[in-house]
Amino acid sequence: MRDKQPPADDKPVRKKPNIFVRLLAFLVTLALMFGAVTLVVYRDKLNFDVFRRWFTYRSLERNDSGQAQSFVHGGEVYDRFAAVGENLLTASSTSYRLFSGSGVKYVDEQAALENPVVSSAGNYGLVYDAGGRSLFVFKNKEEIFSLTLDAGKTLLSARVNPSGWLAVTTQATGYKGSVTVYNADYAPVLRLNLSSSFIMDAVVTADNKSLATITIGQGDAGFQSRFSLYALDRTEEQTEADASCLLGSMVVLDFQESSAGFWALGDSGVALAGKDGALAGSYDFGGRYLKEFSLGGDDFAVALLGKYRAGTLSDLVVIDDTGTAGVSMPMNEQVLSLSAAGRYIAVLTADRLDIYTSDMTLYSSVAGIQGARKVLMRSDGTALLIASDTARLYVPN
Repeated sequence: MRDKQPPADDKPVRKKPNIFVRLLAFLVTLALMFGAVTLVVYRDKLNFDVFRRWFTYRSLERNDSGQAQSFVHGGEVYDRFAAVGENLLTASSTSYRLFSGSGVKYVDEQAALENPVVSSAGNYGLVYDAGGRSLFVFKNKEEIFSLTLDAGKTLLSARVNPSGWLAVTTQATGYKGSVTVYNADYAPVLRLNLSSSFIMDAVVTADNKSLATITIGQGDAGFQSRFSLYALDRTEEQTEADASCLLGSMVVLDFQESSAGFWALGDSGVALAGKDGALAGSYDFGGRYLKEFSLGGDDFAVALLGKYRAGTLSDLVVIDDTGTAGVSMPMNEQVLSLSAAGRYIAVLTADRLDIYTSDMTLYSSVAGIQGARKVLMRSDGTALLIASDTARLYVPN
């Protein structure tokens, strides 16, 4: 007897979907949508710097506002300060010191510095005595080079680049200006002497191939500032620039290379020279008074400009690499200190620290700053708050 077969038109029974699977799929979809919305809303806060800060400072004790324990820097608020990588470099008329961001003292040396100047580039720091003869270079946690000029020579300026190459501008007998370039081993590789114009500042370019200078000389319309580039593979007799551009009559106060070119900020405006030495952009302050400024940001400059020399009413202006004022924000209170690094701008007032991104979006704000009078922004979004004799690190939450 044959087995009985089901009818040909019988259909297989469909299983009902598992309610648990359906719920799980719904929750996953909801989580993805929530994550996408969160990324859009908090895109300025949720970036690589957040994870870098967590990894770097996860064991650092901080209060609820994100401020670490203060440490004594041993000087006064009127001393000179610079952020060197994650460290703090200070100089006064009697000493120079290097600390970690949490206050570990790496260097503490006595020195007579009548007019101390402090600067940095990457993990390199520099202290020199403007108008004097002494200079000191630091890398990471230690002093790696010092220089004392011969009698009769005077330091006008000095700058170190991110690779440690050094440009030292001095007065020299028989010339209007002289720059000596030292490589990363601190051996001299070039001396540039000019008779036609005064050298105000100089730095070795980031690729270690050229010397960039700011000079001032007599032109048809009076004194003019000029930016110039000199290839390092030249003899001392070759003093003609490979490229240059006029910057106008402004007196250059600061000078810094960025990926877009070379910023030159003066008392009446800011100019950007391209890597080819040509003028790429400029911004005129329009008669406003320069109160604070910083060239430390990534491809932007920031300036605090006031209509009047005194008073608190001013505008915080962010200038992009075309010389255009991309963003301007009115300030109705006194700004004690201004600092830019990476994509961040730190603005310190009497009662709080505000950190903005370069489009002037508020990134973080903290009150209770315990008498801080100066701020040093760092590229990872942290900031060093400096009071009269103490300093402390602020890490945004």
